[in-house]
Amino acid sequence: MPDKKSFYITTTLPYVNADPHIGFAFEIVMADAIARYRRDELKEEVFFSTGTDEHGLKIYQKALAQGKDPQLYVDEYVEKFLALKIKLGIHEDLNFIRTTNPLHIKAAMELWNRCFANKYIYPKKYKGLYCIGDEAFIKETELVNGRCPNHPNVELQEIEEENYFFKLTALKQDLERLINKGHEIKPEWAKGQASNFLENLEDISISRDKSKMPWGIPVPNDDTQVMYVWFDALTSYLSTLGWPDTEELFDKFWVNGETLQLAGKDQVRFQSIIWQAMLFAANLEPTKKVFYHGFVTSGGHKMSKSLGNVINPDELLERYKTEATRYLLLRHIHPIEDTDVTWKRLDEWYESHLVNGLGNLVSRIMKLAEDNLVEERDWDTSGYLFKDYPAEKMEEYRVDLVMEYIWAKIGLLDKDIQEKKPWESKDKELIEDLVLNLYRIGRMIRPFMPETSKIIIEATKSNKKPENLFPRINA
Repeated sequence: MPDKKSFYITTTLPYVNADPHIGFAFEIVMADAIARYRRDELKEEVFFSTGTDEHGLKIYQKALAQGKDPQLYVDEYVEKFLALKIKLGIHEDLNFIRTTNPLHIKAAMELWNRCFANKYIYPKKYKGLYCIGDEAFIKETELVNGRCPNHPNVELQEIEEENYFFKLTALKQDLERLINKGHEIKPEWAKGQASNFLENLEDISISRDKSKMPWGIPVPNDDTQVMYVWFDALTSYLSTLGWPDTEELFDKFWVNGETLQLAGKDQVRFQSIIWQAMLFAANLEPTKKVFYHGFVTSGGHKMSKSLGNVINPDELLERYKTEATRYLLLRHIHPIEDTDVTWKRLDEWYESHLVNGLGNLVSRIMKLAEDNLVEERDWDTSGYLFKDYPAEKMEEYRVDLVMEYIWAKIGLLDKDIQEKKPWESKDKELIEDLVLNLYRIGRMIRPFMPETSKIIIEATKSNKKPENLFPRINA
């Protein structure tokens, strides 16, 4: 029997200076759906990873402001992310890496040492504008009205000190070859943005003066410096595999498998330029695929506490519960473009597509089965898909379009019931056919809504109508 294909998927690591936001909830649920599909439907061996980014100036300053030890400060936030993972129904095989984990610290030091040994790291005095929001230096050419374009309300800090620099410019040709052939960047605009970054490439600072910012991984052989938080955090994509202590998982999933990173659209410079350059400098395999998604806004504005339009994942979960929250994120948050979300829209989607859609369909068909069918059944799972199932859309990570397809089938099945009126004819063959098609829908939603899928499949096997799947809001 041939070996299973290996598939590696990771989210970015959220920065633990605030509660989890809806954008990260979308990213991890999307990654979970892709991982479940590859594992359960394509029968591949999957390594799925996320974690937390826990170093840097922003965290250090917030911990000091609250009079807390930085480690205790990040520990409190990490618990919230771990709790969210469970609440969102993320698969139990998820690997969770923390950048304060000793194994990760060892990996970051090893990557640094390899880059240094290959002469891609050197000391240099530097003066520049630093954005705490991005934890990055901002070039003069990148400023918008004198501010960071991503954090226009954050005052830039002028920093002058001697740091270690990474020879990004020396890897320009390697990066050009990678972007043009060998490194799949989706969507297409992100590939264009990555190419644009190469036009004005500069070497980058990758360390900080420890006396000013001690909360970071020590630079090997220099106790006056700590690693720049991005150099540290990006290494998590390897440390989660146990690298460098053991190379079994690294070889299986990173070297010989298909590697996919999910990231927000503001991450192109870090994920497709800096991270790939770091891998080249250490003589390691680059990432094979990166998929960049859009932002979630609300009421036409970026979510912000001052505007009062922040939608917290815990609020979603409290209002709609796990399975409905997964549905809302995966079908109604666009994987590529920005998506505007309001509570009114969320309620409308929930009522229309879950309460009156899938939930009502399951109740109607299984009530017919319960009243008219006796014989239980075991399904042949090899033939559950409809012939026009858009498998290619899952390969393109367009989970929204796959769910659009499934809900179109739900609509057609509901229309079939309306037209054929099986409650009048009691036609057992017709009811059997309805149950079969409901089973198919249950199987198709498995990567997206695993518990709902399980309930539907069990109901269609036993001819038993389940409890109401999606109660009305405030019912």
